Amino acid sequence: MPYIQTQGRNQMMMCSLDSFVDSESIARVIDAFVNGLDLETLGFEKTEAAKEGRPGYGPQYLLRLYLYGNQKSIRSSRKLAEACKINVEAKWLMEGLEPDFRTISDFRKDNINCMKKVFHEFNHRLAKVLKKGFLSVDGSKFQANNAKDNNFTANKLDDRIQWLNQHSDEYLRLIADMDEAEDAQSGQFTKEELEEKLKEATERLEKYKGYLEYMEKNGLSQISLTDADAKLMKNKNGFAVAYNVQTAVDSETHLIDDYRLTNQPTDHGLLASTVTDERERREAILEVVADKGYGVAEDMVECLENGIIPHVILPAGQDTYELEKPYEEAEISEEKSGSATTTDIKECLHAGIVPEVYSDVVESVEVVGKKVFVKEETESVTNPYGSEEEMKEWAKEGYFVRDPERNLVYCPAGETLRQKSIKKNGDIRYANKLACRHCKYRDRCYKGKNEWKEVDFNKDTLEKPNRSWIKETEGLEAPAKKSRKGHYEKQKVVKVILKPDRQKMSQRLCLSEHPFGTMKRAMNAGYYLLCGKRKVDGETALICLGYNIRRALNLLGFQKMMEVMA
Repeated sequence: MPYIQTQGRNQMMMCSLDSFVDSESIARVIDAFVNGLDLETLGFEKTEAAKEGRPGYGPQYLLRLYLYGNQKSIRSSRKLAEACKINVEAKWLMEGLEPDFRTISDFRKDNINCMKKVFHEFNHRLAKVLKKGFLSVDGSKFQANNAKDNNFTANKLDDRIQWLNQHSDEYLRLIADMDEAEDAQSGQFTKEELEEKLKEATERLEKYKGYLEYMEKNGLSQISLTDADAKLMKNKNGFAVAYNVQTAVDSETHLIDDYRLTNQPTDHGLLASTVTDERERREAILEVVADKGYGVAEDMVECLENGIIPHVILPAGQDTYELEKPYEEAEISEEKSGSATTTDIKECLHAGIVPEVYSDVVESVEVVGKKVFVKEETESVTNPYGSEEEMKEWAKEGYFVRDPERNLVYCPAGETLRQKSIKKNGDIRYANKLACRHCKYRDRCYKGKNEWKEVDFNKDTLEKPNRSWIKETEGLEAPAKKSRKGHYEKQKVVKVILKPDRQKMSQRLCLSEHPFGTMKRAMNAGYYLLCGKRKVDGETALICLGYNIRRALNLLGFQKMMEVMA
């Protein structure tokens, strides 16, 4: 049997660009969508051609190119420029234009704030033909354009500085020994090589000290050199410099209704802020499901006040959440209790009345008296120590000594503990994981389950005894705990018993994980190309829009999709 007959490369053809593009290509959907946009209203630059100078490229062509590139995992400006020359669908979308990579990149840079508006415009068109349900909120880490080696925490810098100081001292000792022996070489290094290493270590030492000084001056816990807004976060593969992307996925369509870009390592307290805008767009009571990581009482209270019902997965053995909010006396009419507006709902809850819209999920609302501890207002303490050396010397006696000016703590072993977090009561928690793991006094200082010591200070405390250290070194009884300064007051609070819907909560995993998997694996968008939170937010809009276009096409089919986009 002969092979399939080929077409001669030099054969002349009578054809158009349109004939090369499939009749139901996703490129045609993107073209119809962009053609229906009012780019000037959305805020795009250069929507009208300049009367003088060299002609430019129309913004509609470059927007088509970026939307198409996100569909086909072609995201960088250089690869998009190449696609304009070799990709038939890209040539069709661009109508034969071949801009260079710099032009393509500048378009995204100049119009990055408009990308989220385009994302919401696409969702607005789909809302006319698709039924919406409740939302599922979850977060995932997307790798930032910043290597781990270009991210420094305060403890990491302390460790690097200590290591460099030791090596610098060793280099100086070797050079001094060589000078004394009048020898040009010691071991495997010559004097010139040692001087070069000493110079390099000194330069790195000054650089790290500069980073540390900048962080202390600005109250930062870590610093990223390439993307200043990115943070070191824990993920399933360890740690990565990343952003935490929150998505709100619709239960009926599996489309991403909204998203929020954050650099917060955990999901705590992000539920209300992620879906509040969508609640305003729908103008109706919004139900939301989320995992245990969103189980923050204050955040759920904020949701209820804004007309959002939070179905947050319950801890084992628990059927309800007990929430509290301050009581505010008010007269609630039947009209207000039956209203679905945010203002009326909030007023009802603070007055201890269950709004009718919450009758299925709020088991009871009760006004009760509660004793609340009120701290005494005291003047901020001043540092009684004369110098850093005095603080370290006193710490060696078996105390954790806090330096309020630099916001750090010296431990009895001579290490420095940095701020790890701020607790709900306002106390600051200090720790140094790197130092504790290699500390020769670890068993003498701490015998807990964790691998490192954590110590909490409030703003009025400058030192805390290390009881086990004092017992071992002096054989004395550890000082007794000091009582807190303040008093108890009886206040009225509203206790709300919230019972989430278990049936809706059981669907969470199937809703939130699928879009993240598609974006990261199928679209190869698990990392960012841009730097800075503002630009990365626009890049996230392009990624989410790319997912929604693909998902909507699967739901509606090509013909219906073209009708909606027109």
